[in-house]
Amino acid sequence: MSFPRPKKLKSEDELYEYAVGALGRRMRTVAELKRLFRPRVELETEYGRTLVELIIRRLKDNGYLNDSQYAATYSSLRRDNQKFGKMRVITELKTRGVRADLIDKAVSSAYEGVREEKQARDYLRRKRLQKPKDRKQVARVFRHLARAGFGTKTIMTILKKWDVDDDTLSALESETA
Repeated sequence: MSFPRPKKLKSEDELYEYAVGALGRRMRTVAELKRLFRPRVELETEYGRTLVELIIRRLKDNGYLNDSQYAATYSSLRRDNQKFGKMRVITELKTRGVRADLIDKAVSSAYEGVREEKQARDYLRRKRLQKPKDRKQVARVFRHLARAGFGTKTIMTILKKWDVDDDTLSALESETA
């Protein structure tokens, strides 16, 4: 079964309605919205590029599109709900097309006053990860925390408090270096 091609939108009103509908389903960045427009607008033409820029300007003027607000909300939600670390949030915002200066400001304000070790412990509790019993489980916990965006120093602190032997810790440290 093949899917039909997206309908080309030719007028400003059609494209604006499509954009408002897309933003109504979930918050998006300017870059994400431009990616959504690609199959619906011929961006090779001057008219298509101008139309997209016009719609984005209109959405920004009406307050529907704001990358700095998106980054701040996204950072705080990922911190509070998923218990992710700073590095994970920064990486995800970059993939969503948020500018680096907005990311730095949003993430630093969202994680201001947050102790990374406590955040990592909350993440482990949320994922129901227990104290590891062998080297394989230690590596698993290490990978989980690294993927969640916590620094090696924080991960090592947690593992040391769990009385993981020094040989295992040094092996993990050498892998990440």
